[in-house]
Order: sequence, then C-alpha cells, then structure tokens
Amino acid sequence: MSKPPRHPLSASALFIREWLRRPNQIGAIAPSSRHLGNAMARWLPADPDDLVVELGPGTGAITQALMAHGLKASQLVAIEKSPELVAVLRERFPAISIITGDAREMAALLREHGRGEHRVGAVMSSLPLRQFKEEFTRSLADAIRRLLRPGGCWVQYSYHLGNSGQHGSEKFHLRCSDIVWRNLPPARVSVYQKHAA
Repeated sequence: MSKPPRHPLSASALFIREWLRRPNQIGAIAPSSRHLGNAMARWLPADPDDLVVELGPGTGAITQALMAHGLKASQLVAIEKSPELVAVLRERFPAISIITGDAREMAALLREHGRGEHRVGAVMSSLPLRQFKEEFTRSLADAIRRLLRPGGCWVQYSYHLGNSGQHGSEKFHLRCSDIVWRNLPPARVSVYQKHAA
C-alpha cells in the first residue's frame, strides 16, 4: 500500500517543479488520473510470477493503480531518472524496487539489482516518447523487446491522440489503442505485444 509522502513539497508541487526543470523528460502538465491508471492496469500479466517493469513512474500515479489492481510489490520494478522523484517513490512505496537510471539500460539495471533472472511479462511506460529523438525511442523499443518474454506487452501512453505507432513499435503486434478522455490532457494508451514465436 502507498503512504502519503513526507517530502517537503507535495507530490503535485514536486511534479510541477520537475516539469519546469526538465520539460522534455516530463511530458505531462499534471499527474496521471486514476482513469488513465486503470486503463494501463488492465494489461497487467495474468501470471503472478511475471515481473512488471514501470518506466518513468514520476510521483507514482500509475504505480498506485497497478497496486490497486492486485499487482504484488514483489512483482514490480520501477525505473525513474530523477533522483528527487525516486526519493518520493521510495517513501510512498517502500516495498517496491525503485531504481534510479536510464530506461534504455533496463536489462543491466535489473541485473545490478538482482532481478535479472525474472521473466518480464509487461513494461508499463509513462515516458513522453514523442518528445524524444527517434534514435532514443527506437533504442528504448529494442530494449523493451529484448526484455519482454514472448507474448509480453509494452503498454505506452501518449498525449498524441493520433493512432500512429511509436518509433520501434513496428517490431511488435498492436493489441489495442484507445483514448482515455478522463485525463488532463486526454491520453492514448497503446498496447504492443511481443510476438510469441
């Protein structure tokens, strides 16, 4: 269960401060709504032994939704680049493995933290990929594909409401792509599945 943060700034104020500092890395103007969190959590793996990797958890809105949908703390690893946000996440979710680092290095980060042997059933990404260079996004998509088990899903939301895929997503099967209107701003949740073969 999450705890209210004791950080001197509230989660929302910290989110806004990080957005002002790093607008290219914080893609939203407000933390994700519970409706967006629920849309992401629908795609949690059914197998309780599968690991879930969350990329760019921010202040933990999606993290909270994943836990509320029954994901065990031992199943979740979150990777966040901002040390300030990592501190808030570790306070809110003390039972979850929260790693400071670059999402493209996720496999190495998992190995360093003793989770490299676990099978990954889903990657939940809040990273604002449309704001990054194509080279970064393709590199990230390749890292996700290598990490996922066959049939595993990469769940990505974007504030770009068009239905064009992310760079690198052509190596996946598009399972679903829906708009969550009850979010500020509205977001599209796309689910890319790694081929089972």
